[in-house]
Amino acid sequence: MAPEPVRDTDPTIGRLVHDASRDISTLIQKEIQLAKSELKVSVTAGGIGIGLFAGAGFLVVLAVIMLSVAIAYFINWNGHGLALHWAFLIVFGFYLVLAGLLVFVGIRKVKQVRAPERAIEQGREIPKALKGQSS
Repeated sequence: MAPEPVRDTDPTIGRLVHDASRDISTLIQKEIQLAKSELKVSVTAGGIGIGLFAGAGFLVVLAVIMLSVAIAYFINWNGHGLALHWAFLIVFGFYLVLAGLLVFVGIRKVKQVRAPERAIEQGREIPKALKGQSS
């Protein structure tokens, strides 16, 4: 069988390359638009989530304040316990001791932080390896 003769309506290689590059460009633009729209939805949901966490944190702070007042009044026990000003000072002192303990533990944990020595050493070996040198 003989090959079919080329007709004027058949696309040329240049035309095919042009069409393919245009289609790829359109595809990439559409993918970018899709990614932007998905990211916009994710960022919106994330922002709402962060706002809800902030609201919950604020309510926890209010609850701790109310609990502190309740503990102080419990220590006072309707005037039959310690005087009210001493009760509030006890609650205040408890929070100071708790804060001091947290600072102490935090300092000990921060002192445990070390540089990634093995990773740094391996990073120093990279230029030698690229030059073909061994350790």
